[in-house]
Amino acid sequence: MKNPPIRLVIASRESALAMWQAKHIQAKLQSLYPNCEVTILGMTTTGDQILDSPLAYIGGKGLFVKELETALANGSADLAVHSMKDVPMNLPDGFMLVATGEREDARDAFVSNNFKNLESLPHGSIVGTSSLRRQSQLQARFPHLKIESLRGNLQTRLRKLDEGQYAAIILAAAGLIRLGLANRIKDTISPQDSIPAVGQGALGIEINAMRGDLLEILAPLNHTDTQLCVEAERAFSRALAGSCTVPLGAYALRDDDTINIAGFVASVDGKQMLREKAHGPAANAEAVGRALADKLISRGADKILAALDHINNAK
Repeated sequence: MKNPPIRLVIASRESALAMWQAKHIQAKLQSLYPNCEVTILGMTTTGDQILDSPLAYIGGKGLFVKELETALANGSADLAVHSMKDVPMNLPDGFMLVATGEREDARDAFVSNNFKNLESLPHGSIVGTSSLRRQSQLQARFPHLKIESLRGNLQTRLRKLDEGQYAAIILAAAGLIRLGLANRIKDTISPQDSIPAVGQGALGIEINAMRGDLLEILAPLNHTDTQLCVEAERAFSRALAGSCTVPLGAYALRDDDTINIAGFVASVDGKQMLREKAHGPAANAEAVGRALADKLISRGADKILAALDHINNAK
């Protein structure tokens, strides 16, 4: 590289997990560019501040990235690090994703102090989750359980479990592993039983679209297999207008030159549940994701989505 960077500023949320992710990228950049000063600009987002309502009803995923994008727009930061599952399917004009970090375990994790797995929970047990995606799949498999909203950062959620507010909680395995809390995982739920959130376990690097000078600098952070899988998942969600108000999930894996993807759309109570699979060339990952969405639409996913829109608009 002719002109390696002299200074880079990373915008990040201030939660422990977000800061771990930012420091992870910081270390990679400092390894790539030893003479570069890489600093982290910690920020509190709207999503971090509003903790008394389900995310689905207060604005969705964008609440975790808006303030970081403001820092990119005004030049106080060069790049932002996100959990890809928190990134809206359509970025605002003027921003772009330039790299996707290698994925950690994408599965959901069962966390409990008294029970070993979901199957062992007694009738009426309270399970906490922040996700309509998890809620719908749980209700479909275990209608005898009571699902209640669980907001807050990872440590707050664990504290609420430890205080006895829940018999169990469901979290992303990746966050627990990254923070050295894998010992809290009693069981991991297979992607067949709980299809992960789009982008779960992967990190995304976002920049101001005007900053073409950063493309070459950040390119080494990209993990191609993860990028292609997440592109397929995001294309699937985008085709179905996916947001926090829609219980859907998708999980893609690359096998040589092929992308295999599974996805679902459901009603919140899990009584309507449509699942499908698709595969196609890895070189056309987004097309594979759209093909999966088309399969579900052909089976009536659009009707489930329309009913959800009607319910959400009435709130």
